[in-house]
Amino acid sequence: MKYSYYPGCTLSTKAKALDAYARAAARVLGFELEEIEEWQCCGGVYPLGEDEIATKLSSVRALMAAGEKGQELVTLCSACHHVIKRVNDDMKHVEDIRTRANNYLQAEKPYGGETTVLHYLEVLRDRVGFDEIRKKVTNPLTGRRIGAYYGCLLLRPGKILEFDNPENPAILEDFIRALGAEPVIYPHRNECCGGYISLKEKDLSGRMCNTIMDSASGFGAEMLITACPLCLYNLNHSTTNKLPVYYFTELLAEALGVKEEVSV
Repeated sequence: MKYSYYPGCTLSTKAKALDAYARAAARVLGFELEEIEEWQCCGGVYPLGEDEIATKLSSVRALMAAGEKGQELVTLCSACHHVIKRVNDDMKHVEDIRTRANNYLQAEKPYGGETTVLHYLEVLRDRVGFDEIRKKVTNPLTGRRIGAYYGCLLLRPGKILEFDNPENPAILEDFIRALGAEPVIYPHRNECCGGYISLKEKDLSGRMCNTIMDSASGFGAEMLITACPLCLYNLNHSTTNKLPVYYFTELLAEALGVKEEVSV
């Protein structure tokens, strides 16, 4: 199976590991990530202004590029997924935005939200299947107690993202089980780390991160995994309780026996 792939800016710079391990794991699991040509930054933040069109156009271009190939669009970065999925919902349901965006882009065929947007984790769960992943694990992570850190962007708004239950998600825990490890369910796994205020309000963001870390370690987690580059950075640099934090793709590559093949 081949998917159009939107890596986003951070996966090309500070978060190369998230991207590289995902590509290596995809090859083992039998699907291909075909990077979109000439993709542009999604902006990283979904614009809340109802009349804001310009910052949504890069997402629309990516959605159209995937649609032209008849492929589903896969993302990895939580922020990119959040923005592109919400813009796609706008193009599908908000006539004013759809009309203005298409008028600006002047595409031969107007775009109306036809492309399916998937996070890489959704590909693992809904296309490959965790049972199939379990069969391909050659290096099970037996004995590790791993806490899943979702953050906020993957889960909310729940009715638009439709990723998982925003109050009681399970996809990362099921992923951890498929790799042979033990998931640790702790109360603050879906709370915000303060990522977008970490530069202006360092103390507040630090307290938020410490609460998450204390919650995870208090329930017995030995490490955390995440899909968000900003969350990983914030949890690694804004806390006094230092649990190691990894991208979920790194553990996937390790369990599939291809981690050592990746240079990051």
